[in-house]
Amino acid sequence: MSDKFAVVLAAGQGTRMKSKLYKVLHSVCGKPMVQHVVDSLNELQADRIVVVVGHGADKVKEQLGSDVEYAMQEEQLGTAHAVMQVAPILKGRKGTTLVLSGDEPLISSETLEALVAHHEANQAAATILTRVMDNPTGYGRIIRGEDGGVERIVEQKDATEEEQCVKEINTGTYCFDNEKLFAILEKVDNNNAQGEYYLPDAVEILKSQGERIEASITEEITIGVNDRVALAKAESMMRERILTKHMKEGVTIIDPSNTYIEADVVIGRDSIIYPGTLIGAGTVIGEECIIGPHTQLTNCQVGDRVEIKQSVLVDSRIDSEATVGPFAYIRPNSHIGEGAKVGDFVEIKNTSLGKGSKVSHLTYLGDAEVGADVNVGCGTITVNYDGVNKHKTVIKDRSFVGCNANLVAPVTVGEGAYVAAGSTVTDDVPDGALAIARERQTNKEGYAKNIIKK
Repeated sequence: MSDKFAVVLAAGQGTRMKSKLYKVLHSVCGKPMVQHVVDSLNELQADRIVVVVGHGADKVKEQLGSDVEYAMQEEQLGTAHAVMQVAPILKGRKGTTLVLSGDEPLISSETLEALVAHHEANQAAATILTRVMDNPTGYGRIIRGEDGGVERIVEQKDATEEEQCVKEINTGTYCFDNEKLFAILEKVDNNNAQGEYYLPDAVEILKSQGERIEASITEEITIGVNDRVALAKAESMMRERILTKHMKEGVTIIDPSNTYIEADVVIGRDSIIYPGTLIGAGTVIGEECIIGPHTQLTNCQVGDRVEIKQSVLVDSRIDSEATVGPFAYIRPNSHIGEGAKVGDFVEIKNTSLGKGSKVSHLTYLGDAEVGADVNVGCGTITVNYDGVNKHKTVIKDRSFVGCNANLVAPVTVGEGAYVAAGSTVTDDVPDGALAIARERQTNKEGYAKNIIKK
């Protein structure tokens, strides 16, 4: 097998996006468009991937890192000109080169693999990825010869009435013999109204020299994203693709039209996802879980048989058999232990909650370490911030914290200790001790009646 190279065109500014964010960095299902493209090429096991950058080059490099190589296109003078910038890296090498755009997030490794296979099987100089459309208006048409090869690509404005009836269109993704590609690019001119160098012209020159040009038809819908309307379409199509994949792998999604799962999410079999749920990239969910309704998870690790209802969880870990919600907020760096319970209107931040522990309602635990089989009563607060620094609260195994308690950090509640309801604890509580921290109750007879009369 020959070496596989890829050139990703990602230098355009994308003015139609009307955004400060560089076009190919706009996200589709939680991942920048250009990252989708590079990930597909990595799945294809391309030997070298070169990304052509221009506007926003530093941000693109920051996103993609060292997994790819880069070529700079200082002036954006067309697609052929962009590929020319890769010559110092790929020129003279034997192999097959894919050329595709960084704003086509829907293109899959399976489609690219089929394109390369078709190209190499037919020993073509160039192969165009094409698609058949019921309404091809606006797209370049593929005109085939009697032998099935491509005779030419005709743009909409140049097509005859007969040619406009052709429904096979050019998607803008190509496969080339690498040596022939860079040899022919030097012959592409900019004799057009825009004064730019276009890649379809390279295909036309190859054809004029007697080279074989092929077309590989795909049923996969791929679109270039040039504005927010196309971005929304790509998001919708990608979301449907992701949801279908999960359902085929054994996940129940009650209402796919009202469920949002981003790329690179893993969900185990027999889990159920209820409507209004958004599961963000990086999240891994185990088997037989119940998630939702109206729940948001971002970059969370969730064990088996976990139930999460109407809650928001970010950058946290939830162990098997735990329950969360409704209306809980699990903030970053939190760990909910096996079989633990986090109930309604509970906020947890940078806190570990041990196995079997319960925080049932109306509580804030921040910067805390809670042991196993602890009960934290309603209205409890770890007072973790002194106005300058955050401090840690430790509640050891089998402790009981009564309702409306304030634990002023740094403080430790010992193993098996009790904190009485309404206490404000400022000193460590020894193992097995009872902490009561409040003034003695005083009753004043008739006091309330006098206040009412006034």
